Amino acid sequence: MILKERVVENRIMGHPAQGLYKMVLSGQIAQTAIPGQFIHLQVADSNDPLLRRPLSIAGIDKVKEEVTIYYKVIGKGTELLTRIRENEHVSVLGPLGTGFTIPEQGELLLVAGGIGVFPLLSLIQVIDNEKVRVKLLWGGENKQFMESAGLIDIEKMGVDMEMSTLDGSLGTQGLVTALLESYLDGGRITELKDKGNLKVATCGPKGMLKAVTNICLSHKVPVEVSLEERMACGVGACLGCVCSVKDSEGNLKRKRVCKEGPVLDGKEVVWDE
Repeated sequence: MILKERVVENRIMGHPAQGLYKMVLSGQIAQTAIPGQFIHLQVADSNDPLLRRPLSIAGIDKVKEEVTIYYKVIGKGTELLTRIRENEHVSVLGPLGTGFTIPEQGELLLVAGGIGVFPLLSLIQVIDNEKVRVKLLWGGENKQFMESAGLIDIEKMGVDMEMSTLDGSLGTQGLVTALLESYLDGGRITELKDKGNLKVATCGPKGMLKAVTNICLSHKVPVEVSLEERMACGVGACLGCVCSVKDSEGNLKRKRVCKEGPVLDGKEVVWDE
């Protein structure tokens, strides 16, 4: 469904060198959106650029009827997004895609790489903290990036979090996958795994998602991955974002990331196509 949403907020976050922006939209999207879905946003009134931009939903407020998205300026389309002002209306297609499974008990371990943390924020919002323990492992380039990406706001959400940075300027130096391996090797985690009460949700670069999936499967922990693919149409018509998957019998199939995804069961994704 194509909707006209009102822009409540569109501002730069943190250090300008990071090129990170926060946008809040008011309208109908929030009524049906679920964590893990995305919207397809028209970035200009003209046909240049022609294609909409897929942006993950990072926050859902059904009372205020608002959704929050974050984006990084990496090209002409996202640069045009920065010019949109408050109270202007934008053309939005959505909400689109398949979202995360929301656990009702046990522990949910979130693994984020860079801006891959944004799709996981809406999942944190809907978890019943009295029934589900949430842990966030987040890795990024450096302290400046982490702070610009909303570190203070994430801390205010009250989620238990461990961080890693490539240069060691914040948290542990190294990759977030090292934090994951260390965490899954813990004694308490073994008990959770034995009871089937531990689940993982992850988003980030493809190489990271592959590594996270392999680590989780080696520990017999179910993992859902949010894939980052270029989605031209957003509705499954152009087949530009298909990926290979395998069913329970090992047969190869193709799935449209914008339609059957972007959230998929990690064990079914064929990482080395």
